[in-house]
Amino acid sequence: MFEEILGLPVHALVVHAVVVFVPLLAVLAIAYVGLPRWRHRLDWALGLLALAAPVTAYVAVKSGEALTDALVARGFQGPILDQIFEHSRYGDILFRIVVPLGIVAILLLVATSGHPRLPRLPALVTPVLAVVVVALSIAALSYVYLTGHSGATAVWGTTL
Repeated sequence: MFEEILGLPVHALVVHAVVVFVPLLAVLAIAYVGLPRWRHRLDWALGLLALAAPVTAYVAVKSGEALTDALVARGFQGPILDQIFEHSRYGDILFRIVVPLGIVAILLLVATSGHPRLPRLPALVTPVLAVVVVALSIAALSYVYLTGHSGATAVWGTTL
Protein backbone atom coordinates (compact mmCIF):
# COMPACT_ATOMS: atom_id res chain seq x y z
CA MET A 1 0.00 0.00 0.00
CA PHE A 2 2.81 2.44 0.82
CA GLU A 3 5.29 1.26 -1.84
CA GLU A 4 4.40 2.72 -5.25
CA ILE A 5 1.87 4.75 -7.20
CA LEU A 6 2.18 4.44 -10.98
CA GLY A 7 5.74 3.16 -10.59
CA LEU A 8 6.89 6.02 -8.36
CA PRO A 9 7.73 5.60 -4.68
CA VAL A 10 4.84 6.89 -2.56
CA HIS A 11 7.36 8.52 -0.24
CA ALA A 12 8.74 10.75 -2.98
CA LEU A 13 5.22 11.98 -3.67
CA VAL A 14 3.79 12.39 -0.17
CA VAL A 15 6.77 14.22 1.35
CA HIS A 16 5.75 17.25 -0.69
CA ALA A 17 2.39 17.31 1.10
CA VAL A 18 4.17 17.11 4.46
CA VAL A 19 6.51 19.95 3.52
CA VAL A 20 3.47 22.10 2.72
CA PHE A 21 0.87 21.04 5.31
CA VAL A 22 3.04 20.87 8.44
CA PRO A 23 4.55 24.37 8.11
CA LEU A 24 1.13 25.75 7.17
CA LEU A 25 -0.37 24.14 10.26
CA ALA A 26 2.41 25.52 12.46
CA VAL A 27 2.27 29.06 11.07
CA LEU A 28 -1.53 29.15 11.06
CA ALA A 29 -1.66 27.84 14.63
CA ILE A 30 0.75 30.56 15.77
CA ALA A 31 -1.33 33.15 13.89
CA TYR A 32 -4.50 31.81 15.52
CA VAL A 33 -2.91 32.30 18.94
CA GLY A 34 -1.35 35.67 18.17
CA LEU A 35 -4.20 37.25 16.22
CA PRO A 36 -7.39 36.64 18.20
CA ARG A 37 -9.37 39.14 16.08
CA TRP A 38 -8.75 36.95 13.02
CA ARG A 39 -9.72 33.64 14.62
CA HIS A 40 -13.10 33.50 12.93
CA ARG A 41 -11.31 33.65 9.56
CA LEU A 42 -8.59 31.14 10.42
CA ASP A 43 -10.56 28.50 12.31
CA TRP A 44 -11.74 26.40 9.35
CA ALA A 45 -8.27 26.29 7.77
CA LEU A 46 -6.64 25.45 11.11
CA GLY A 47 -9.13 22.62 11.65
CA LEU A 48 -8.50 21.15 8.21
CA LEU A 49 -4.73 21.39 8.54
CA ALA A 50 -4.88 19.90 12.05
CA LEU A 51 -6.37 16.80 10.41
CA ALA A 52 -4.42 16.75 7.13
CA ALA A 53 -0.89 17.34 8.44
CA PRO A 54 -0.79 14.31 10.80
CA VAL A 55 -2.31 12.07 8.11
CA THR A 56 0.27 13.08 5.52
CA ALA A 57 3.06 12.73 8.09
CA TYR A 58 1.84 9.21 8.89
CA VAL A 59 1.79 8.23 5.22
CA ALA A 60 5.27 9.73 4.79
CA VAL A 61 6.63 7.67 7.70
CA LYS A 62 5.04 4.43 6.51
CA SER A 63 6.04 4.96 2.88
CA GLY A 64 9.55 5.89 4.01
CA GLU A 65 9.80 2.63 5.91
CA ALA A 66 8.68 0.74 2.80
CA LEU A 67 11.23 2.61 0.66
CA THR A 68 14.01 1.93 3.17
CA ASP A 69 13.15 -1.77 3.19
CA ALA A 70 13.27 -1.81 -0.62
CA LEU A 71 16.65 -0.05 -0.66
CA VAL A 72 18.09 -2.45 1.92
CA ALA A 73 16.78 -5.39 -0.11
CA ARG A 74 18.59 -3.97 -3.16
CA GLY A 75 21.85 -3.96 -1.23
CA PHE A 76 22.22 -0.35 -0.14
CA GLN A 77 24.73 -0.09 2.68
CA GLY A 78 27.36 2.16 4.19
CA PRO A 79 27.15 5.93 4.61
CA ILE A 80 24.04 6.36 2.44
CA LEU A 81 22.13 3.95 4.66
CA ASP A 82 23.28 5.91 7.72
CA GLN A 83 21.90 9.08 6.11
CA ILE A 84 18.62 7.33 5.37
CA PHE A 85 18.34 6.14 8.97
CA GLU A 86 19.09 9.67 10.26
CA HIS A 87 16.35 11.02 7.96
CA SER A 88 14.02 8.31 9.25
CA ARG A 89 14.69 9.25 12.88
CA TYR A 90 13.91 12.90 12.16
CA GLY A 91 10.73 11.88 10.35
CA ASP A 92 9.60 9.74 13.29
CA ILE A 93 10.16 12.64 15.68
CA LEU A 94 8.31 15.00 13.34
CA PHE A 95 5.33 12.64 13.28
CA ARG A 96 5.38 12.48 17.09
CA ILE A 97 5.23 16.28 17.18
CA VAL A 98 2.61 16.81 14.46
CA VAL A 99 0.02 14.47 15.98
CA PRO A 100 -0.09 16.31 19.33
CA LEU A 101 0.04 19.64 17.49
CA GLY A 102 -3.06 18.66 15.52
CA ILE A 103 -4.86 17.50 18.66
CA VAL A 104 -3.99 20.57 20.70
CA ALA A 105 -4.89 22.87 17.79
CA ILE A 106 -8.35 21.27 17.63
CA LEU A 107 -8.70 21.58 21.41
CA LEU A 108 -7.78 25.26 21.13
CA LEU A 109 -10.39 25.70 18.40
CA VAL A 110 -13.02 24.13 20.64
CA ALA A 111 -11.95 26.12 23.71
CA THR A 112 -12.12 29.44 21.84
CA SER A 113 -15.25 28.65 19.82
CA GLY A 114 -17.68 30.25 22.26
CA HIS A 115 -20.19 27.53 21.42
CA PRO A 116 -23.15 27.64 23.84
CA ARG A 117 -23.10 23.86 24.43
CA LEU A 118 -19.49 23.96 25.57
CA PRO A 119 -19.30 24.01 29.37
CA ARG A 120 -17.55 26.97 30.93
CA LEU A 121 -13.87 26.13 30.97
CA PRO A 122 -11.40 27.37 33.58
CA ALA A 123 -9.73 30.63 32.57
CA LEU A 124 -6.32 28.96 32.42
CA VAL A 125 -7.27 26.45 29.68
CA THR A 126 -6.95 28.75 26.68
CA PRO A 127 -3.57 30.28 27.62
CA VAL A 128 -2.11 26.84 28.40
CA LEU A 129 -3.35 25.45 25.08
CA ALA A 130 -1.95 28.53 23.31
CA VAL A 131 1.51 28.04 24.83
CA VAL A 132 1.50 24.34 23.95
CA VAL A 133 0.40 25.10 20.37
CA VAL A 134 3.19 27.66 19.90
CA ALA A 135 5.83 25.34 21.39
CA LEU A 136 4.74 22.37 19.25
CA SER A 137 4.57 24.62 16.18
CA ILE A 138 8.15 25.76 16.68
CA ALA A 139 9.27 22.16 17.19
CA ALA A 140 7.35 21.06 14.08
CA LEU A 141 8.96 23.78 11.96
CA SER A 142 12.40 22.78 13.22
CA TYR A 143 11.87 19.10 12.50
CA VAL A 144 10.36 19.73 9.06
CA TYR A 145 13.60 21.49 8.22
CA LEU A 146 15.82 18.78 9.74
CA THR A 147 13.86 15.97 8.12
CA GLY A 148 13.71 17.61 4.73
CA HIS A 149 17.35 18.65 4.75
CA SER A 150 18.58 15.20 5.79
CA GLY A 151 16.38 13.57 3.12
CA ALA A 152 17.58 15.94 0.41
CA THR A 153 21.19 15.38 1.45
CA ALA A 154 20.70 11.61 1.30
CA VAL A 155 19.18 11.82 -2.18
CA TRP A 156 21.11 14.64 -3.79
CA GLY A 157 24.31 14.72 -1.76
CA THR A 158 25.89 17.74 -0.18
CA THR A 159 26.35 19.61 -3.46
CA LEU A 160 23.42 20.66 -5.60
